[in-house]
Amino acid sequence: IIANRIVPTTLELMDNETIRLIEAYRASGLPLEAAGCLLIDIDGSNTEVEKHTARVAEICQKCGGTVDVAKSAPESDTLWAGRRSIMGALASSSYTMITEDIVVPRTRLVDMVVKIKEIAQRYQIRIPTAGHAGDGNLHPCILCDDTDKAEMARVEQAIQEIFRTALSMGGTLSGEHGIGLLKRQFMPWEHSKETLDTMQSIKAALDPNNILNPGKIFQPEAV
Repeated sequence: IIANRIVPTTLELMDNETIRLIEAYRASGLPLEAAGCLLIDIDGSNTEVEKHTARVAEICQKCGGTVDVAKSAPESDTLWAGRRSIMGALASSSYTMITEDIVVPRTRLVDMVVKIKEIAQRYQIRIPTAGHAGDGNLHPCILCDDTDKAEMARVEQAIQEIFRTALSMGGTLSGEHGIGLLKRQFMPWEHSKETLDTMQSIKAALDPNNILNPGKIFQPEAV
């Protein structure tokens, strides 16, 4: 779609497990039997929307997809209400939910989703995945029980494998949620010591007294 110079307002990806959890939580008309789906929104003048919708449908069909165009504004609103309810749908289905925030090149999106499914199976945990396909941003959501130590050990291994896989595909650790406390230990996997030292130097120059978010990402001492 993007290679054809069409940039949708939104291009949202959901795998089958995510679709099923949303539909169980709030019936929205998403395709229960689909391995995954893209929820696509196109804006512009009536002529542009009609033209681009037809072209997007053609592209999706050429790629082997089944296309269903919303027939009315209420139908469209219902679909998007389902997508917006994703966090509630996933959280209500599990004692604990850990939402990750990786990015891979758009050309590797399918590869990454397949790898996440393999990782989930290997570590015997549930990882429904959704994301913003337009920029390669994926949110694997680990559904687990943080009171189960054995399961949480598997969760930690799975998360690390997801990070390593994303980086091996030319991706990054975070697309929009940031690094913070949870991911700072993985920064050396993505960045060289020289890069991290430069980041530390900039932080020290702008915040010599270490009063801005102290302890987040960089400690007062050397990296």
